[in-house]
Amino acid sequence: MKIFGLKLIKIKNLLKELPIFLAVHAFLAFLAFFLIALILAGIIFYKYNILIEKENQEIFYKQSQFKEESLDNIMGILREGEKKFSEADSKQYLNPFRVSVPSQVSPTPPAID
Repeated sequence: MKIFGLKLIKIKNLLKELPIFLAVHAFLAFLAFFLIALILAGIIFYKYNILIEKENQEIFYKQSQFKEESLDNIMGILREGEKKFSEADSKQYLNPFRVSVPSQVSPTPPAID
C-alpha cells in the first residue's frame, strides 16, 4: 500500500511540474502536440475514407418522404402571420408624443341644489 501512495505522490509532483516543463520547452511541446494532431487526423482519415473505399461498401440513403399535411399546416400558420402583419400595418395608433388640448369646460357652473 505504501508503494501505491508513493506512486500517487510522484504522479502528483509530475503533474505540477509538467506545465513548467512545457513552458520552458515551448517549441518542442508545440512540435509534439502538432505531431499528435497529425497522427490522430491520419487515423480518422484512414478510418472514414480509405477503409471504406477499400471495402467497397455501398452506402444506402433513405429517400426522404414529403408530408403534404405538415406543409399545409406550416403554410396556414404563415398565412395567419401575414394576415396579422398586414392588419397591424393598417391600424392607426395614437401618438403618445402629441400634446392634446384639454376639452373646453362649460362656462356655466353646475347648479347646486
